[in-house]
Amino acid sequence: MAGPRVVIIGAGVVGAALADEISARGWTEVTVVDQGPLPATGGSTSHAPGLVFQTNSSKTMTELARYTVEKFCSLDVDGKSCFLQVGGLEVATTPERLAELHRRHGWITAWGIESRLLTADECVEQHPLVDRDKVLGGLLVPTDGLAKAVLAVEAQIRRAGERGVRFLARHEVLDVLKADGEVTGVLTDQGEIPADIVVCCAGIWGPKIARMAGMNLPLTPLAHQLAWTGPVPALAGQTEEAVRPILRHQDADLYYRDRYDGIGIGYYGHRPMPISADDIRAFDDNAEMPSVLKFTEEDFEPAWAETQSLLPSTREAKIEEGINGLFSFTTDNFPLLGESQDVKGFWVAEAVWVTHSAGVGRAMAEWLVDGHCSSFDLHECDVNRFEPHQLSPEYVLARDCRNFEEVYDILHPLQPSGDPRPIRTSPFHARQQEHGAFFLEANGWERPQWYEANAPLVEGRTIPTPNDWAAQFWSPIVGAEAQATRETVALYDMTALKRLEVSGPGAADLLERLCTGKVAKSVGSVTYTLLLDHDGGIRSDITVARLARDLFQVGANGNLDLDWFTRHLPADGTVQVRDITPGTCCIGLWGPLARKVLQPLTEEDFSNDGLKYFRAKRAYIGSVPVTAMRLSYVGELGWELYTTADQGQKLWDTLWQAAQPLGGVIAGRGAFNSLRLEKGYRSFGTDMTYEHDPYEAGVGFAVKLDKGDFIGKAALERRKSDVRRKLTCLTIADPHSVVLGKEPVYDGDRAVGYVTSAAYGYTIGKGIAYAWLPTDLTTPGTALHIGYFDQRVEATVAEEPLFDPTMSRLRG
Repeated sequence: MAGPRVVIIGAGVVGAALADEISARGWTEVTVVDQGPLPATGGSTSHAPGLVFQTNSSKTMTELARYTVEKFCSLDVDGKSCFLQVGGLEVATTPERLAELHRRHGWITAWGIESRLLTADECVEQHPLVDRDKVLGGLLVPTDGLAKAVLAVEAQIRRAGERGVRFLARHEVLDVLKADGEVTGVLTDQGEIPADIVVCCAGIWGPKIARMAGMNLPLTPLAHQLAWTGPVPALAGQTEEAVRPILRHQDADLYYRDRYDGIGIGYYGHRPMPISADDIRAFDDNAEMPSVLKFTEEDFEPAWAETQSLLPSTREAKIEEGINGLFSFTTDNFPLLGESQDVKGFWVAEAVWVTHSAGVGRAMAEWLVDGHCSSFDLHECDVNRFEPHQLSPEYVLARDCRNFEEVYDILHPLQPSGDPRPIRTSPFHARQQEHGAFFLEANGWERPQWYEANAPLVEGRTIPTPNDWAAQFWSPIVGAEAQATRETVALYDMTALKRLEVSGPGAADLLERLCTGKVAKSVGSVTYTLLLDHDGGIRSDITVARLARDLFQVGANGNLDLDWFTRHLPADGTVQVRDITPGTCCIGLWGPLARKVLQPLTEEDFSNDGLKYFRAKRAYIGSVPVTAMRLSYVGELGWELYTTADQGQKLWDTLWQAAQPLGGVIAGRGAFNSLRLEKGYRSFGTDMTYEHDPYEAGVGFAVKLDKGDFIGKAALERRKSDVRRKLTCLTIADPHSVVLGKEPVYDGDRAVGYVTSAAYGYTIGKGIAYAWLPTDLTTPGTALHIGYFDQRVEATVAEEPLFDPTMSRLRG
């Protein structure tokens, strides 16, 4: 037997890709089952229009799409190509959309794919059916095109079949079989199939199959309208299926593709039409495919009217057929990939569209065979990323429907999420409302961005106004709060920070095995350290505080950290891990006057000698018991003060009453982000991810290779001497040229990297942007440019940190 026994549920474009990729890596004891016939199984793949646009704000999603394009271009069935590389054209009919196309051009350039901005005339040259008077310009990606999805399924089935993979059509899965918390196989209507690993690639049926394994999958099938015209006179005689680029008219929620002398029209502008996975019928020879619902002509009327306006030649044609086809939507628009937390061996590869299918197939194959994915950073896609509230039926339905409505909208990076809100509020919420907090959401938490009550602080300060785009969800109060933090003292709500408790006689040994730093130190020690994957990539950066011999508190980044710890628990039960976030809260008390606020409130010694930097201790602040950690993410003297949720408001009131006479303020996330970038502190998921190692990311100081073995150590020893890129600090002199992240960085006309985090530095008086760059361009003083919409912003590589390089303010 080559590899474990694997059953893949679903032979659509994802299941077929996984079977091909995993068998190419030597796992051939693989069975693929589907309730429908092959290769058109009746799921979303069977009716998918096939448009592949690679442009995405996510680097990972673009790379998954790029691999799909490359692979599909290499596939054929009996000489029939599986991909028609006609290019992809997005057109703008409003000034706002034209600006958005410049932003999208920045993304695709940053991610290393060729693209070109077009004038209105050039748009018409590319797609002559477009009305010249309607468009203002466009974006062309030459490598985009049309995937022949069913043909790609057949091609990959053939390749996998030649390696010994077995495909079973007309096998409906009735149950996922389990024993002692592990999968043992699947039960179909034609009998049992034993398995060591089961991978659910069932698409719109995914939630139903996952439930058989006790897994709650946050996915909603929604109907999306697709119609086909009859012959369009202007296309008469076209014998090739597609000769013009696939076309998106996102201002009207529309896309178009050739089909010989007719046109396919896709529409997202109609009302959301969700359906439960349980209500999708099984495959029936006598019915239309299960993923196709009846076309509702009345919903399509605006689409047809707008089509006739943008493509005037369609006025001489008619809509001859249409469907409401089901596709999968998730709450954050990312796929659902990974293994169940509760049932070992049950994996999912869900909510994957044709565009990303082959890339996901490769990623999943690497993950399964090698134990980690080396080709793609999957932290955005891991199915275990969700907080418990994000799995509630109400939340999933509301957010999935909203994402359908916004699929082509122009969304700001700080765009507030919609209902349901609020979901999670800290104990300080009422006080924050009293001070006019402007709230954004973080993992369900209502988190203040700034406080309107601080408006008087702006008077007399120089706080530059950024450009119009950057000024959305911004206030000059942000700058005033940042400066006031450096001048006096500020209270920050840090409750949204994930907090884990690791306890038990084996806790220290577990943490030593997972962390790059030495964490099994004296009680009261706090360590900044990293979690690595086996290839040396950064899974997270965390703080570990030893509060007792067998008790540690971990400051984590999210639910994936909890999942990572849980998966590595020893079988002997000597370690317990639990999420203590909901029952606790945290205030960051930071600024040069922080000690003057805190010391009079407690009998404990909070002098520099009494609690040194990166140490922790228990204390009473007034009548409130706290765990105080001398940490500061803003680069100022101060503490993170933790207490239970029931006493949080009392802690807030106690500190606020003491801070006011000293000129203290309360401050929000906008100020926090500016201050942390001035200090050069990284943010996992933004500045560094699974694809980066510590030496590239500038956090090599958190790695202690002289300690015992830890996950990723061997890989780091190989990678340490081969650093080819670095996370680099750039400054921007123009105070109005504030970038926001994900913009390309240019050396002359050559795109060389991309921005991660950015903000204005209100202390240093310059814009700040961190960016991934080749090592030969990271020398301080190097002049570069950042592509921002249709501008080139001058930027200079700077020595970091920009603020307090001697650490005197932190350690004072």
